Amino acid sequence: MSNRNSRPGRRPRQRQARGASMVGRRFEAEVGPVAHGGHCIVRVATGSEVEPAETRVVFVRHAIPGERVVVEITEGTEGDRFWRGDAVEVLQASPQRVEPPCPHAGPGLCGGCDFQHVTVAHQRELKAAVVREQLARLAKIDVPVTVEQVAGDEDGLRWRTRVQWASGPGGTRGMRAHRSTTVIPVEDCLIARTDAREVPGPAGVVIEEVVTAAGTHSFAVDADGFWQVHPGAPRVLVETVLDFLDAQPGERVMDLYAGVGLFARFLADAVGPTGRVVAVEGDRNAAKHAQGNLAGLPGIRVECGSVDKVLAASFDEPFDLVVLDPPREGARRAVVEQVVDRAPRAVAYVACDPAALARDVAFFAEHGYRLERIRAFDLFPMTHHVECVALLTRDR
Repeated sequence: MSNRNSRPGRRPRQRQARGASMVGRRFEAEVGPVAHGGHCIVRVATGSEVEPAETRVVFVRHAIPGERVVVEITEGTEGDRFWRGDAVEVLQASPQRVEPPCPHAGPGLCGGCDFQHVTVAHQRELKAAVVREQLARLAKIDVPVTVEQVAGDEDGLRWRTRVQWASGPGGTRGMRAHRSTTVIPVEDCLIARTDAREVPGPAGVVIEEVVTAAGTHSFAVDADGFWQVHPGAPRVLVETVLDFLDAQPGERVMDLYAGVGLFARFLADAVGPTGRVVAVEGDRNAAKHAQGNLAGLPGIRVECGSVDKVLAASFDEPFDLVVLDPPREGARRAVVEQVVDRAPRAVAYVACDPAALARDVAFFAEHGYRLERIRAFDLFPMTHHVECVALLTRDR
């Protein structure tokens, strides 16, 4: 599994200005629904006594649906289709609003957490609403979604096992502001465990032990390599994938975007010595660790290469089961078509981005695969990120 949600801050994509800048302008408005990406939708009237009134969409952080707030525009020009902004004053607060536990969370401050101003329980409801909306809009399906708590955090804090600091002036450390390279000095990140490893840190290999109801296995992984950052993630994801697929002895399994072999190792136990497991991973170091982590098991094959190219060139035979754990952009059409060409009876799709999941679910539907089950997990409390596991099966 990759640490797909640990990325350094980046400068926003520069767009050509379309008129005068709106940055700094303030509007009073009611907050609309939550949107994918850690913000809410707000519509503001931009007209004047002279000009006809227009309505502009603003993606607003630090707000909660239903509130009345003062929005300050942080990005956008007069001619843009939408703007970005912060809720800098709350006129009518939601009952779900709380004081952020971290003093660095808020407009213009650290950009790492999106929802510290929201109760932890309501954060999960907002994430569930985003997953439902993405599936309805992009995959044209309406399914109930509940985001489940996972053991390993303290009321949404102290869960992150790795942390990447930014370097500030004079050697200080901190975190970047939202969509900015500006470094906000931070001494203690409250979502990080006190024993969190710093990335990048000393080069080397660490051993991660995963204890599940199906057994216990250890995995070698680079200290700065691909691994989930929530301590409860490996167990809950493995147990969900095993439950969804219900692998039987002798079955043939593909584990795509296999990382260091987490799912492949447990699936090898399930299919037994008469079964077959093929693990495909594009990162060379991760694939090397997968070979070591899976060494000595009968019927195991680890292939290093991009998933689309590997599937286009090899393993062109039927498989019973497939696990997909792609990066944030999803598997995409080319990989989905290669997967369905193997005619698996079931696909377990592990997704860190609900929009990418919904797009790929729509691609599967074109080939007769339907979304049968979905579970969502709060593996990134205080942020907008959510992890889903979806089960796709063939229509008979």
